[in-house]
Amino acid sequence: MYKLTGSLRYSSSSVVVVVVVVVVVVVVVVVVVVVVVVVVVVVVEVVVEVLVVVVVVVVVVVVVVVVVVVVVVEVEVVVVVVVVVVVVVVVVVVEVVVVIVEVKIVVLVVTAVVVVVVVIFVVVVEVVVVKVEVSVVDVPTVEVVFATVVDDVLLNS
Repeated sequence: MYKLTGSLRYSSSSVVVVVVVVVVVVVVVVVVVVVVVVVVVVVVEVVVEVLVVVVVVVVVVVVVVVVVVVVVVEVEVVVVVVVVVVVVVVVVVVEVVVVIVEVKIVVLVVTAVVVVVVVIFVVVVEVVVVKVEVSVVDVPTVEVVFATVVDDVLLNS
């Protein structure tokens, strides 16, 4: 059995207050991040819709110009096919880029949430476990520190 000397720096009520504050902070951070993700996704969706409208307008203009050129100038059908293929490729590329950007934004926001939650968890562990100062005659172990904290909580309740 280990012989414990010294005293806990924080009482059990202080530890409870710290844990409650940290839990509240984590919840607030998660809620804020979720709101930011929703806003970003909505903004990206609006941008996507605007881009789609712009692309459709461009396609219509190009088709009208091609038809006018074909009728008036009597250009060969190969030129018309090439122009239509180029327009379709541009539309597909724009759509793919928009989807990739949207996915990257969501991934970045989710990664930020995970990092924030992990940092907050590490701070909680630092405050609750490491800052509880206990001097031990023999080699201290996690079990001894944990048992001391539990004893303090049980004795003060």
